[in-house]
Parts: sequence; structure tokens; C-alpha cells
Amino acid sequence: MTRIISGTAGGRRLQTPPGSSTRPTSDRVREALFSRLEHRGLLEGARVLDLYAGSGALGLEAASRGAAQVLLVESHKAAAKVIRANAAVIGHPDVRVLADTVERALAAGPPAGVRMDLVLVDPPYDVSEDALSAVLAALVGHQWLARDAFVVVERSSRSPQPTWPEGLELSGEKRYGETAMWFAEPPPSDVVA
Repeated sequence: MTRIISGTAGGRRLQTPPGSSTRPTSDRVREALFSRLEHRGLLEGARVLDLYAGSGALGLEAASRGAAQVLLVESHKAAAKVIRANAAVIGHPDVRVLADTVERALAAGPPAGVRMDLVLVDPPYDVSEDALSAVLAALVGHQWLARDAFVVVERSSRSPQPTWPEGLELSGEKRYGETAMWFAEPPPSDVVA
């Protein structure tokens, strides 16, 4: 069972898409991730992008914990339908689900030019390292990221560190059993204010 861990919708159960292509992030890993994000003050009022959303658990957890806007991108129609049902359970007024590939969604640019403060990237294991690198490059190239954005990539602990494009730098890494998370941010600006 997957559930929202904390916040306004804490304890509410989430449906998971049928089939084995979705692997929801475990409650333990989600709790550790969101504790880190809250500690850094990255959730309250944030604009969040959840790529390869699956059940929507990551993006909806962010909504429950104070994010202002959440855009969940999922290419599988059945999974997108489940995410919409889960979003209705959460009852957040500004959660949108986009049923499209991550690549097409990113190429279209951010809706209304709104840049994201937090990006959650949890691709299926069969997404290649090259494909992941292209997605990370599109986040930068298509101007999805706010100046102080924070990007989280979740993969198998057997996966290599993602290849970061110019415009993103590794700022941390954490491992939880079979799960690895990498954290990246835009480099500090060279411009002195």
C-alpha cells in the first residue's frame, strides 16, 4: 500500500497503476527525501515538476506538504488516470497531470513560462543513462528551472551517477538499500549583486 506520509493529506491511501512497470518509492525513502527537502525549506510554496510520475506519490507528497503547484508527467494512460484519481483524493487546488512523454513535455517548455523550484525525476529502470542525460539537459535547455532550483534523481543503487548537463551541479547523494538519490542544483551565479 502506498500512502501520503505527512502534511494536509497525511495518511491518505494512493492507488498504484496496474502492472509491474511502476515501482512506487517506498514510504521509508519518501520520508527521508521529504524530511531533507523540508529541512532545506524547499517545499512551502514551491512549484514542483514530477517526471515519470507513476502513481504520483512523490508529487502528491510535495502537494500535501505545502507545494503551491505540482505538474505530474506520465506517459502511460492508465497510470495518468490513476494519478488523476489520487490527486482528487489529495484535494490540492493546483495539481495538474500531463499524460505525455517526459521528452515531449520538456520540449514544449514550462506552461506559462513558470519555472520550477523542485524537480523530481524517478525514471523506470529501463530508461537508459543516455536518455536520462537528455532529460536533464532538456530541463536546463528548455528553461524549466528556477534560479535556485533543486533536482532529485532516483535510480537503482547499481546505476551510475547521472551525467549532469552544464547548468546543473551535483550537490549531494544518498543511498537507501536498493535506491540511490542524487541531488543537483544550478551552479552559483558568477554575477555579483
